Amino acid sequence: MPRDLQIAEREVAILLENLAETEDVPGDVVEFGCYMGDTSVKIAEVMKNWPEKWLWLYDSFEGLPEKTIEDKSGDGWAFRPGELKASAESVASKFKKLSLPEPVIKKAWFNELDSNADLPSQISFALLDGDYYESIKTSFDLILPKLSRGAIVVVHAYRNSALPG
Repeated sequence: MPRDLQIAEREVAILLENLAETEDVPGDVVEFGCYMGDTSVKIAEVMKNWPEKWLWLYDSFEGLPEKTIEDKSGDGWAFRPGELKASAESVASKFKKLSLPEPVIKKAWFNELDSNADLPSQISFALLDGDYYESIKTSFDLILPKLSRGAIVVVHAYRNSALPG
């Protein structure tokens, strides 16, 4: 997969199939680690006929944090602090350009989020794309009490040798 492509087309297709299975599950859709919003707009395209559901996007927009011991790997050149930096404004502009419903965008490190104040009350689908062990663990801990019966959680970059955590 090229370095500039964050999620392969096959992965996106599988993700969207899983998302479609949650149309009738109560709750909103969340994405932790939206980067430039390319996957987010694909999710929103599926959701555009689901007016009762909102898309919530979470990202620091500061790039990656420092790796912890769980994230050390032989692929040490990959995923450096500050890499994958984007802006909330550029993500929002993609939605406007495509005439998609505007998502809720929360700019914060995942460990700064409050489950009650910053997340929807119910979650039907979650994409966890925080890259590192602590980011995935924190986002999972945040969503766990909010998951509706039948909700689906997808963790991206599972089994990636550069992201062993």
